[in-house]
Amino acid sequence: MTGALLEVDHITQRFGNFVALNGVSASFRAGELTAIIGPNGAGKSTFFNVISGAFAPTHGRIRFQGRDITGLAQHGFARIGIAKSFQITNVFRQLSAHENVRVAAQMRERGFELLRPRAARTGLIAKADALLERVGLATLRDKAAGDLAHGQQRALEIAMALAGDPVLLLMDEPTAGMSPEETTVMMRLITALAAERTVVLVEHKMKLVMGLCERLIVLHHGEFLAEGTPQQIRNNADVRRVYLGEG
Repeated sequence: MTGALLEVDHITQRFGNFVALNGVSASFRAGELTAIIGPNGAGKSTFFNVISGAFAPTHGRIRFQGRDITGLAQHGFARIGIAKSFQITNVFRQLSAHENVRVAAQMRERGFELLRPRAARTGLIAKADALLERVGLATLRDKAAGDLAHGQQRALEIAMALAGDPVLLLMDEPTAGMSPEETTVMMRLITALAAERTVVLVEHKMKLVMGLCERLIVLHHGEFLAEGTPQQIRNNADVRRVYLGEG
């Protein structure tokens, strides 16, 4: 695991008597686009929650840039450069797209500061505009987030996640609920973002990640099953047995 940006070492996650993850170890190298995949019930969402700080693992350790961050509060993950985009869109529906991103940027830079003069927020306004441009929403800056299409709301949430200039971007099923056209747009955005920072996806769509990611890690029943390049995963007999044969 030498040289890894993020490492998980023998992570176990229990909920009462249920073992959602059982001794999973994996590493994620800087600058790489990696997908965590597996059938429904494989433990992907739990794994995402552990590496994003939502759950402190029952057993095992997490290291980021060589630092042990096991048990760090969730907001602490954002402060050290780990941002996340959820499967269920998490935006302020009544605010405009621009206001959503500006609030995200302000929270990361100086907290809420509700009495801060508008003139002093010039940098935040420019940053929000730049991030909306980055995710393809510049022309929709003044539209209420709740009125955006589903794919556009997902792009907006990514812009909000990018407001803190993260080193690592975690994305939980980024194309969930999208039309084929929206999926294509999102895949292009993910590819562009991965050229700028480390990106880890949690996905169940094998075909989607095969043409997108450099490396895949496969979970099955809460356990590590395999890892490798897309070609190596295609040729892995265990993966083919438990995953590729499923609809």
